[in-house]
Amino acid sequence: MAWSTRQLADLTGTTVNTVRHYHRLGLLELPERTVNGYKQYGVQHVVRLLRIRRLVELGVPLAQISGISSEVERTPEALLAVDAHLAEQIEQLQRARQDIAAILAGNGPADGPRGFESVSAQLSSADSSMLHLYAQLYDEDAIADLRRMVEAEVGDSAEAAFNALGPDADDATRQRVAEALAPAMEQHMRDYPWVLDPVARSRHSAEATTEAFVSAVVELYNPAQLDVLARSDAIARSRLQQADPADDDAEDEPGS
Repeated sequence: MAWSTRQLADLTGTTVNTVRHYHRLGLLELPERTVNGYKQYGVQHVVRLLRIRRLVELGVPLAQISGISSEVERTPEALLAVDAHLAEQIEQLQRARQDIAAILAGNGPADGPRGFESVSAQLSSADSSMLHLYAQLYDEDAIADLRRMVEAEVGDSAEAAFNALGPDADDATRQRVAEALAPAMEQHMRDYPWVLDPVARSRHSAEATTEAFVSAVVELYNPAQLDVLARSDAIARSRLQQADPADDDAEDEPGS
């Protein structure tokens, strides 16, 4: 019995293009041709193609199929490597499904920052972008802290006023918004002291982290918002120092 390329593909549950691709890779030998030039595949081709398909189903890369087929002693090692890769893929897929469920539950954008799905629908574009950058710069514990900060602030009137601030806002408006933001910022400094020196929690060099952070802030927020951030940070730090003057008292101790 001899089969054409189409018949071979149909018989083995694949496509003509796939059969041709396996020929190009050298995985499937070319058959003899009839006098009119048509390929004639035999049983050995059918079985070989089914064996290839079996290995593909197991997740073996095409580049490794030839070696596995010809060297039985390599099979355990090769399959263990494939299994490890599949386990990693399964973990990624499970994580993706969890993220999708969280996005749907939070009714947020699909491209929102991971871990902030419950509030991403309420984030400004600038804040969402910054959280994406934070996730790349900082360690997991820092991101968990940021999540708690954001969840505590989302929907806050001071945060809303900041997001609505126009680039030409007058000085009085800027000061009012800065003073409204300062209490939450001060509380964050108390609850998460690392925010006073965020570079220390970065997974990258201090130079790279600072450069990325400064560039992003300057580009994502308008001049009035940048001014308000600086003012509220100064207010929060001043209040923090006034409430805990331990460092100042140490300087006044005898012998200091």
